[in-house]
Amino acid sequence: MADEEVFEEWTSYAKRKELLPRDIDLDSIIKNSSSKIIAITGVRRSGKSSILMMLAQKLADAGKKACYVNVEDSRIKDRPAVLDDAIKWFGDDGFMLLDEVTSARDWDGWLSRTHELLKGKLHVIVSSSRRSITFPSKPLRGRILAYEVFPLSFVEFLRFKGVGKEKTTAGRGKVERALEEYLKYGGFPEVVLTEDFTDKVRILDSYFKDIIGLDVAEISKQDLSTVEVFGKYVIQANYFSASKCLNFLKTLGYKIGKEKILELEKYSEASYLFFFMTIFSHNIKDRSQYPRKAYLGDTGFYYGTSGKVNFGSGYENIVFLELKRRLREQQKLYYWKNQAGLECDFVIKEGIGTAVAIQVVYDMDEEKTEARERSGLLQCSNELAPSSTMIITRNIEKTEETDGIKIKYIPIIDWLLDIRN
Repeated sequence: MADEEVFEEWTSYAKRKELLPRDIDLDSIIKNSSSKIIAITGVRRSGKSSILMMLAQKLADAGKKACYVNVEDSRIKDRPAVLDDAIKWFGDDGFMLLDEVTSARDWDGWLSRTHELLKGKLHVIVSSSRRSITFPSKPLRGRILAYEVFPLSFVEFLRFKGVGKEKTTAGRGKVERALEEYLKYGGFPEVVLTEDFTDKVRILDSYFKDIIGLDVAEISKQDLSTVEVFGKYVIQANYFSASKCLNFLKTLGYKIGKEKILELEKYSEASYLFFFMTIFSHNIKDRSQYPRKAYLGDTGFYYGTSGKVNFGSGYENIVFLELKRRLREQQKLYYWKNQAGLECDFVIKEGIGTAVAIQVVYDMDEEKTEARERSGLLQCSNELAPSSTMIITRNIEKTEETDGIKIKYIPIIDWLLDIRN
């Protein structure tokens, strides 16, 4: 099959495919593509392709010239000039939507040349499961505007499942059951729309192996079995330390150095498989030396690889991913811990100030647990003076004040459904 036929096939498919809407500003992407290369990034299977197809449909409906090409298609991905061939077929004006563009040879050089020569004429919108595209090489710096895509938010999950935000007791029960499913199986669109629970696990396991193999092992040039064990270690670890991970791998007989462990950390985060959140400190050395808190790119990976459910870490992971969706460009996310071991799960720094301090607690039935979590939040608030403090819980809603610090307790469902928080 000629390349042109493949291009035509994908464009036709994209324009007719039925898709469920996502919470992403398509108008903003289209507008900004006139001056920047738009890069839609995120973990594999999170919905990047669907968003490109939605763009293709929206542009076609508006009478705009647009094409969609899956560059990762095995029929064309190894062609040395596949991107140039796409322009020869499509032309040098309109909207060119290129899925998984980093699969092509010299993709960064091609993007740089094309943007330089055809800026304002050919609108290039690409996707990639490699976060590195948002930190490009020198020729592309300042030319790429990134939009990060995560698996479905809880609001999107409810929409995909057809669950309304009813205020009745029965309606609340439906949302609570939906949250349990969301925590257990995560938010990958295909997994959410799959009815059979065994199939959900099978899909999650295949996603995990694909990311480990294609986006971590292949790029790091590390043995696949080593990377798989590394991945499962991180999944079970609340905190990640390269030294402890190294010792663990060595006890299993793996021959690997600390530098390679740090590489695996970097590549697994670049593929959105994991996120590693640093401690808050004004000292750069502290931020690099203290253990990082490890979070999954999708909560379903925990159950999909272990067969277990951990509500405590699962709630915290859900909140982390939602915070990542909500963070503004000037905001940064850390955890806080003092010398006495008291901790606050999340602090959002904005400039030199602290916007929010958040503690996440699944079960606050025991007074000792509530006292510990509240103490960590209060100590953090005394040091960083955040604009607001909250404890996200399973089912407690109240506001209390201690030593002049007002703490808002909010059920996780209410927090997830209210984007103003």
